Amino acid sequence: MVIRPFTAKTHTSRAMTKLGARGRAQPVVVAHESGLVTARSGK
Repeated sequence: MVIRPFTAKTHTSRAMTKLGARGRAQPVVVAHESGLVTARSGK
């Protein structure tokens, strides 16, 4: 499956709008706090 960069940007923008996110980092914080993602240790 291939998607164009513009399509990815559109989906990202719409998801951020639905979350009421003020920046691109905020959805990452929300995902981490909700347990959707976890931090991995660096090597």
